[in-house]
Amino acid sequence: MKLQHQVILSIGSNQGNRLENIERCITLIHQEIGTVIKVSSLYETPSWGFDSDAFFNCTLLMHTFLSPHKVLMLALKIEKKMGRIRKEQLGYQSRIIDLDIIGFDSVVIDSEKLQIPHPLMQNRKFVLLPMNDLNLNWVHPILNKSVTELLQITTDDSTCEVLQDLKSPLQSIPLEQFNYVAFEGNIGAGKTTLTTKIAEDFNAKTVLERFADNPFLPKFYEDQNRYAFPLEMSFLADRYKQLSDDLAQFDLFKDFIVADYHIFKSLIFAKITLAEDESRLYRNLFDIIYREMPKPDLYVYLYQNSERLLQNIKKRGRSYEQKIPAEYLDKINNGYLDYIKSQTNLNVLIIDVSGRDFVKKQEDYLYVLDKIQKKINPQW
Repeated sequence: MKLQHQVILSIGSNQGNRLENIERCITLIHQEIGTVIKVSSLYETPSWGFDSDAFFNCTLLMHTFLSPHKVLMLALKIEKKMGRIRKEQLGYQSRIIDLDIIGFDSVVIDSEKLQIPHPLMQNRKFVLLPMNDLNLNWVHPILNKSVTELLQITTDDSTCEVLQDLKSPLQSIPLEQFNYVAFEGNIGAGKTTLTTKIAEDFNAKTVLERFADNPFLPKFYEDQNRYAFPLEMSFLADRYKQLSDDLAQFDLFKDFIVADYHIFKSLIFAKITLAEDESRLYRNLFDIIYREMPKPDLYVYLYQNSERLLQNIKKRGRSYEQKIPAEYLDKINNGYLDYIKSQTNLNVLIIDVSGRDFVKKQEDYLYVLDKIQKKINPQW
């Protein structure tokens, strides 16, 4: 599973309504580049290297799947959208907005258009002080020093005054009020991708299904009649053990947990794959197990139409999945929807994600977060 990059951005403004400029820039970064995770306090700092009005400055931590050069390109587009005109003259200038990449994971880049880490960050208190607010476990990959250590040795003696707190976009989505959230969906719906991304963004523990370890899965797709029952029984046993162990372990520390399945999916798939006599036996065993399992505080079903599911399955390239017919996916979707209708005591949210891509399109990810936010607070 691809992990997101951790990007540190610095924002400054000394023209117009500086606070509005900073707040709008944070919003645009969140909407158009990546997920804004943390935002520092707002600082007022004297202009550095030239005579002008004081700057408002902050830094933020962002998660993204994009490359450093793509982030730079989108950052420059945001500056242009906000009215910044980069002049050809040398030296420092006043500006309505200034957006710089300070750090990108532990990457070092030294090219004509992009330098990471920012080559002057260690000499800028208006960068280091806001960065220190973020409490990051980040070490300068060239100087091999933490932000705290860089602050102690910086040659910059300018005065940087804290003005106020700034809001992070994720503050309005109190997902952590739930102890246990399950994301479900059909084969190829993107539930594991979304679960992993949400866990990273909201600092949650993950419970991810271990489907790749099941030896019966490739055999099932070759001969369903022969391998359906051992497949479903092995999945049920593994899901029960994993959820029991992980949820009990995390609950000791009152962790926020997100999972890419709920154990009821075992019964949904078993109804489709098993013969009638096998299904009755399976149901008896399942009912015993299900009574003991904790139920998610929020159950999110990601609906994808079968055409899009087949495209996703083909794209991810697992050989044993390539012959899955659309009719099988339709049955699974119907099984989930029938289950959801029957669960009057389950806090359910259905999101139609057909045609959406959580990795390549930030707007699609924010669409899902918006649905969750409105489920938590319908008045939003």
